[in-house]
Amino acid sequence: MTEQTDLFGTPDPSPATSTAAGSLGAAAHADAPLAVRMRPRSVDEIVGQRHLLGAGSPLRRLAEGQAAMSVFLWGPPGVGKTTIASVVSHTSKRRFVEISAVTAGVREVRAEIERARRELERGSGTVLFVDEVHRFNKAQQDVLLPAVENRLITLIAATTENPSFSVIAPLLSRSLLLTLRPLTDDDIVVLVERAMADERGVRTRAGSPMTIAPEARDQIVRLAGGDARRALTYLEEAAAVADQHGTDAIGSDAVELAVDRAAVRYDRDRDQHYDVISAFIKSVRGSDVDAALHYLARMIEAGEDPRFIARRLIILASEDIGMAAPSVLQTAVAAAQAVQLIGMPEARLTLAHATVAAAMAPKSNAVSTAIDAALADVRAGRIGEVPPHLRDAHYATASRYGHGVGYRYAHDHPHGVAEQQYLPDVLASASYYQPTDHGNEAALRERLATLRELLGRPARD
Repeated sequence: MTEQTDLFGTPDPSPATSTAAGSLGAAAHADAPLAVRMRPRSVDEIVGQRHLLGAGSPLRRLAEGQAAMSVFLWGPPGVGKTTIASVVSHTSKRRFVEISAVTAGVREVRAEIERARRELERGSGTVLFVDEVHRFNKAQQDVLLPAVENRLITLIAATTENPSFSVIAPLLSRSLLLTLRPLTDDDIVVLVERAMADERGVRTRAGSPMTIAPEARDQIVRLAGGDARRALTYLEEAAAVADQHGTDAIGSDAVELAVDRAAVRYDRDRDQHYDVISAFIKSVRGSDVDAALHYLARMIEAGEDPRFIARRLIILASEDIGMAAPSVLQTAVAAAQAVQLIGMPEARLTLAHATVAAAMAPKSNAVSTAIDAALADVRAGRIGEVPPHLRDAHYATASRYGHGVGYRYAHDHPHGVAEQQYLPDVLASASYYQPTDHGNEAALRERLATLRELLGRPARD
């Protein structure tokens, strides 16, 4: 058979499967991680996602090589996105190519599309799997668009982020969005028990089968938090620990040694989710830095979305600290940006940085109280008309209506403060912002008293 080459004389990759820094290639060798070895080989072996895998469903037809529709698989880590792509790679008669958005650039994407074009001319379609597609920038996504639109490729894109915010609208509109649900504890039990029984699964170094105690299995299920990959990783390490101790029975002690952390209670029914984040916020608000770091650690170990934690810190920085330490808001925003840029586990340092800064900062809810009081007046109908001298005067007939007449320009007055009425008549005596004497607000409190005096506003006790 004559070797096929590209335009530059370089041999084409195998028409069956090609990977570019991906995770599906060469997955069958004996030293591959358990989570890789145990990937399903058919649609019927996939655990969970029953809502997407019914008879005749788009995903089943894609996996069985009967559909050419491009799809986005959106869901949390460890729920089967890569697994579904793996099944497609085994069952589809089309050429399967995997690239990772972490390492691939525009050049690599263009090269794969050009190869797909040549393969299509030879009568062979291409399935392109893009892992972590949310990491592709707009230019990279734009390159994919015509290939998806003209069906030069069938795109399978996996993402843990909402594609509505991370994927360009034209690409998303030409694809099917499938939302994968978190795996249940029962799903994880099935995976653990399958790995114990399957010949590809857990074995001693001598190749003998192993057993697992029910309490150890339940411990792995609890620690996994609905993440299949994490569950199988814990199981593999626990088996290695048991084997090193000369036993073929995996117990709770082996699990704890393998995981090297306490069993974190952070239940899947979400009660603990709300309890722990509540305790975290209240600890920061109460300035107990040690308690705040404890609850942060619990959330990190439980697999909480670090972006969720960062968002709560941003809210807290204004709600509970405000002008007492305004730089904390900058720290929290920077932390959120850093989390987005670097991801876990390194982002734990950034979250801890922001948590310590927020917990140790002087506290004030004066900003929160001020805006809530202002909103209460507006919602109660205490609005009033804008004073005429403050109204827009940038048109020829404005003075005819008194708009802008008598306005005093602040910079023409001592201290840059012009005494005049700014609030509507109905709110002329309103005083919303009341600084505390904590941190930076102590100085602001004195300045605000001076400003209100210069403005001719009544003093408030």
